[in-house]
Amino acid sequence: NGAGSKMPPSPAARKALAEAGMSTADVEGSGRRGQVLKHDVAAAQSSQTHTYSAPAAYVPASAPAPVQNLRVPSSEIDASREERVKMSRLRQTIARRLKDAQNTAAVLTTFNDVDMSAVMDMRSQYKELFEKRHGVKLGFMGFFIKACIQALREIPAVNAEIDGQDIIYKNYYHIGVAVGSDKGLVVPVVRNAETMSIARIEGAIAEYGKRARNGQLTIEDMQGGTFTISNGGVYGSLLSTPILNAPQSGILGMHRIEQRPVVLKDGSIAARPMMYLALSYDHRIVDGKEAVTFLVRVKECLEDPHRFVLDL
Repeated sequence: NGAGSKMPPSPAARKALAEAGMSTADVEGSGRRGQVLKHDVAAAQSSQTHTYSAPAAYVPASAPAPVQNLRVPSSEIDASREERVKMSRLRQTIARRLKDAQNTAAVLTTFNDVDMSAVMDMRSQYKELFEKRHGVKLGFMGFFIKACIQALREIPAVNAEIDGQDIIYKNYYHIGVAVGSDKGLVVPVVRNAETMSIARIEGAIAEYGKRARNGQLTIEDMQGGTFTISNGGVYGSLLSTPILNAPQSGILGMHRIEQRPVVLKDGSIAARPMMYLALSYDHRIVDGKEAVTFLVRVKECLEDPHRFVLDL
């Protein structure tokens, strides 16, 4: 009926049309003989806004729009006791990469524990001779890297990465070692660790630690890793769920060693130096069975170091 209506719009409707920039042709009147009433204008406005308003920017479901965290202002009393410090570029990069890893990968963590008696006995027996011969201290990380390489050879998916719709299996072992520094956590890479002795591995880690403390690590030092080991035990951590170092598919978390009662094979109970191990992995590429098997192999190698000495 709109523009052909013989009844003019009501005074209230005429005012509403003017305010909305509309004409009677845009509105279907519901009054007598098609007269446009005020509520007809409101209904037409609602319908037009719903139908013709500019659509919001399209955001695909797989990439949700980033949410900006709006900080609730502190009270005046609290604000006077706060300090605002700009994040360093390194800290911003760490934050972005860790969050990207969480958003991209299907991360799960599996746990086990390991009796460190054999490694500790070997270390205690040979540490002085080792340092005298090689000029570097005998730590635990060399043993863990060797044990992980044995497990990675058996479970190659943990050493692989996803590239689009492909899986890249890497037949080399560049092991990232998380190192704490004054500027944050950095992960230098021990390259081709499968070709190195424990002495060379310990030497490389010591050198990286020194360079990290002096701020001398380069980007190249921290790129290209295939698997990462993080030792929260040096800070006293009992248990944790490490975050993947993307695009890697696995990261091993070491923790503190403490005496705990253990039931031995003969049924007796003894205090043993135990450590919890945690393997976080990308479930898109690593199955649960593979993850558990990997951690069991690491445990077996550490509880019997002769296994990786003899390549078993």
